[in-house]
Amino acid sequence: MLPLFGDERRRREINLGGSTSVSSQAAILDQARARRIEREALRRREESAIRIQAWWRGVSEARRVRQQLRQVFQENVTGLTALRCLVLIGQDEALLGQWSKKMSQDDELLLGPARGSDREHWTTLLCHISVLLLRSLGDTPVTSSAVSHLQVLYKLLNPSSTTAVLGPPGKDLSQCTTQYVVRNDIYRYLGRAITTIRPESKNNPSLPYMVKLLFLPLTNFAPSSELFARSFQDLVTYIFTLPVLPYRIPLASLSELSAQLPLTHLHVLSPCISSIPATTSTLSQINIVANLLAFTPPRYASLPVSSLKAHLQLLSALLCALPAHALESPLPQNSQPQPTSWADDSDSDSEHPTQVTVVGSFAPRPILPILDSRTQKRLQILPSQTHLNSLLKVTQQHPELLPDLVTMLVSLNIVWPSRRDKVLGALLLYGGGGFVREMYRDHVRATPLGREENLSSLMDPVFESYWPSLLLLTDLYTQSLLTVGDDEFFSNSRTSLTLNELIPFSRTLFNIAFTLYWRDDQTRIQETIVPGLNLRWEGVRERITKCLQAIHARDSRRPFMPQDHWHVSSQIDMNSFIEAAVYEEQQVDETVVSRVSPRRQRTHFSRLSPRLGVLNNIPFAIPFETRVLIFRRFVESDMMSRGFDQFSRRDRIEVSIRRTSIAQDGYDRLSGVDLRTPISISFIDQFGEPEAGIDGGGVFKEFFTSLCKEALDTDHGLWLANKKNEIYPNPHSYATEPHNLNWYRFIGRILGKALYEGILIEVAFAGFFLAKWLGKQSFLDDLASLDPDLYQGLVFLKNYTGNMEDLSLNFTVATDEFGLAKAVDLIPNGSNVPVTRENRLQYIYLISHYKLSKQIKLQSEAFFEGLSEMIDPKWLRMFNQQELQILLGGVNAPVDLEDLRQHTNYGGLYDDNEPTIQAFWKVMEGFDQEQRRAFLRFVTSCSRPPLLGFKQLTPNFAIRDAGSDEHRLPTSSTCVNLLKLPRYQSEKVLREKLLQAISSGAGFDLS
Repeated sequence: MLPLFGDERRRREINLGGSTSVSSQAAILDQARARRIEREALRRREESAIRIQAWWRGVSEARRVRQQLRQVFQENVTGLTALRCLVLIGQDEALLGQWSKKMSQDDELLLGPARGSDREHWTTLLCHISVLLLRSLGDTPVTSSAVSHLQVLYKLLNPSSTTAVLGPPGKDLSQCTTQYVVRNDIYRYLGRAITTIRPESKNNPSLPYMVKLLFLPLTNFAPSSELFARSFQDLVTYIFTLPVLPYRIPLASLSELSAQLPLTHLHVLSPCISSIPATTSTLSQINIVANLLAFTPPRYASLPVSSLKAHLQLLSALLCALPAHALESPLPQNSQPQPTSWADDSDSDSEHPTQVTVVGSFAPRPILPILDSRTQKRLQILPSQTHLNSLLKVTQQHPELLPDLVTMLVSLNIVWPSRRDKVLGALLLYGGGGFVREMYRDHVRATPLGREENLSSLMDPVFESYWPSLLLLTDLYTQSLLTVGDDEFFSNSRTSLTLNELIPFSRTLFNIAFTLYWRDDQTRIQETIVPGLNLRWEGVRERITKCLQAIHARDSRRPFMPQDHWHVSSQIDMNSFIEAAVYEEQQVDETVVSRVSPRRQRTHFSRLSPRLGVLNNIPFAIPFETRVLIFRRFVESDMMSRGFDQFSRRDRIEVSIRRTSIAQDGYDRLSGVDLRTPISISFIDQFGEPEAGIDGGGVFKEFFTSLCKEALDTDHGLWLANKKNEIYPNPHSYATEPHNLNWYRFIGRILGKALYEGILIEVAFAGFFLAKWLGKQSFLDDLASLDPDLYQGLVFLKNYTGNMEDLSLNFTVATDEFGLAKAVDLIPNGSNVPVTRENRLQYIYLISHYKLSKQIKLQSEAFFEGLSEMIDPKWLRMFNQQELQILLGGVNAPVDLEDLRQHTNYGGLYDDNEPTIQAFWKVMEGFDQEQRRAFLRFVTSCSRPPLLGFKQLTPNFAIRDAGSDEHRLPTSSTCVNLLKLPRYQSEKVLREKLLQAISSGAGFDLS
């Protein structure tokens, strides 16, 4: 053979000159290596040349043979030899089109040869030709030959056509051909063909035949056969994954497909349900859901239990595989995310600064597909009340379906959070509202989750089947409490849990939540998911925490739980807990925290430390007294970090205040001052003269108490009081003027100073306003304290059984500004949205939310801005509303004289057995509670006892000998909690003088 690239073999070089050269050993090796590489390259070139030549000869020969086969084919297009030639030629569109047009016109030509001696050959060749036709359709479905291809395929797969020509053997031919095309992916090719034809061209003549081919394989096999299951799985995988499938098919064909789909045998998919999401894309999974909703719901009532079970399991698997928000259209860039709950919409109309989002993983977020509007419309069926009611009705008839329905609903709420309220609302209303109690009694009461013996293995897969029921009930109960007033809650209504049921249920939730917060491996909580659900353990913890907080809020207002129900004191050493919490608080990077969304801060602290997680999310797990100590330690730590010493007079800010204008002078002189700095007050009396005395803390406390009393006076227009004399910001537009908002901001700073210094303020705030200090929302149960009539009206609406149209309500609320009535929309276009039985819970929530939150939004924000300058919001989150009121105003409890006496120090001639002291305590025992409070105010500047008893009074209460002049009145130094008591010989005189002193109301000139 002549070399392709010429004779490139190297000839041996012979030196005839007789000269010699001396080379090193390394040079000789390099030369040898170079020659070896050169020989190898030459060998590879020769082998490549041989392969290229062989390939070219093969291509040329194949072309020649194929051309010969074409010539033979043309001699008798409909004969057996032509069919063999066509199979050997393969994918030749022109020849396939020529053959299918001939065969589609004459059934005898197509099927007749299957009678004779060549029956087996003809049948085998038809199977191969069927696959070639399908491939042609998949590649080019819009051609002149497409219809004839489909007609041939339809005749081959349709037993009616084959038996009409061949008799009974025709059925075997159809079945044989069907088996072959199913094994060779008929549905994949049909799916590609249908996808190529745009929905606007659904009158294409090929589509009716394609639709027939979709269900023919399912009619040719027995439902129990392997090929039936394979066909059904391929139908779901390749056809139901097509977008807007019902809109791609002519109406007549769509009705035919719907009638022929063997949905009664959906159970054959059970073994392969997990593989369907694993082999399809996110968009395909969404399309399967949408297409199932197009065909299955109308037949729920007639489907057997096994098929309904498979349907629910398939929906659950698909939803579980989808990323969150995948069923919604992606939001435009830079737009705010939509609220996922009624309760999340509280501040949607305000502007927020740039915030850091706390993420559970640094893996890239999945790109959500853009959904066709028709797909979106179809998906709306899934959370609709009609659809859910039909599922619930079937489940009521077949209780064994409930676990699968629950799993599907939980998965739906996870992947489509903006529809969660709609789903939960439908469940709460179904059947008169008893679903919550049914869920608890039949599926949650006996759960092993949350039991003491199982807490260490809480996250094990062995408990997979128990989580959906618990999580759905948790969400349902949390949702129900939004629109349940205290009267209904404590009435043991049949639509909710009884108090006896709520005790073990709440303890189960509490054990789970505490276990998840107290784990050291918080990374696992953030990154791993619950077995069987597309939900991280962090999400489980958040859901359970939200429910616990709502239950605890009820228990705080009207206690019904057993003593220590909420505490974990036996599991934790509180002293070490306090020390560790203070240390971890000091390590928090406030620059990061300030940029984290307020809604996500609790999650952020949970990731930083188990203790901060507990204190910011389920603080009630720690006794109140311990949390007060932690709060004071936080303040002390903050003071130390700023270099402040509240008992030193160095670096104090000196401020003069007129007694006749305490509030205005305080506003003018303290608005620009860092109130965490120690402040020294000197009073100017009504004559313009400074009052005697040096402020060692007592003068400031008196000023502060007077300032708060004046600034919070309801006569000034900034505050209103409810029937319990609890105050809240005035919702009138007058209160939102800039000057008044500055006053709210200043008052927030003043109350923050009170909390910072531990000064008790005698004021009671409404619970719904205190909730805003803690970043919580207020609901129907809080409305009773604001507007009892409106509250009763909403309770009536919730329980109304008549025709809702008779009430003529819409989603608006009436307001009155300066005598002018105005309707405010509660939702966009609310005046045109009637209140119905289905949406009335949302209406009740929105009305409550407007009255309790939106009306006072600007005032509350200004107040909280000032408060946050003084007190870190996460410190306040350690308390609920009632506890925060105690922290601010002290314990509204009787003065415990025994406790006071045990913690009293004596000076001068006095001790506990001295006659004047004995008489003093007898007089105090004779005082009523109002007189005792007046005495406390006289000696400490506050009429309420300290939070943790008189042992926490700093310094301790003391009585000092003030001489023997019985004409003098007792005096006090409130800065050191000191009573200066003359040595009265008569108990009667002591009582008169003491009452005169504590009732005089004089200033510090008295002492």
